[in-house]
Amino acid sequence: MNKHIKTAETEFSVLNLIQKRWSPRAFANKPVSETDMHTILEAGSWAASSSNEQPWKYIYAMKGTPGFEVLWNCLMEGNQGWTQQAAVLMVAIARKKFIRNGRDNVHAEHDLGMSNATMFLQAVSMDIYPHPMGGFFPDKVREALSLPDDEKPVCMIAWGYLGDPETLDEKNKQSEVQPRSRRHFSEFSQKI
Repeated sequence: MNKHIKTAETEFSVLNLIQKRWSPRAFANKPVSETDMHTILEAGSWAASSSNEQPWKYIYAMKGTPGFEVLWNCLMEGNQGWTQQAAVLMVAIARKKFIRNGRDNVHAEHDLGMSNATMFLQAVSMDIYPHPMGGFFPDKVREALSLPDDEKPVCMIAWGYLGDPETLDEKNKQSEVQPRSRRHFSEFSQKI
């Protein structure tokens, strides 16, 4: 498989890691080491956050472990098929209140996203690819992990090395091989 089949074609020169990052569904049958996951999590710890609160929490499990099954069972059916081959499943959680004063942190989900993006770029630099998902049941996650009320499961992430799209069902295979596209930045930006 061409590992760069999904490389972004950009109008302006952006970082190679940004061009290379995408969300695969086909994962190789290759584990991600604990050291590599720690490296990725370390990168996430250095993301910007409001008042340096770092309002994120990650719970993850390696393929073949009971924890993987716990997280996998929280996914919607459409994501369960292809995530079986992921090396790691993770839930990304935002802490909704500031630790220092107990007030609502309206920036928590934004800051979690910053940490996710930082981890994603670190992972891609290591040829490990993340696929974030909104297709999961937050209440199942909350119950399975006994999360307190101030912790909100925001997304789940499958991690692994690129695999062969031929291992996917037809629908997911088509998504895997079609070129990446994005709206032009002029559609969502305005100079004043």
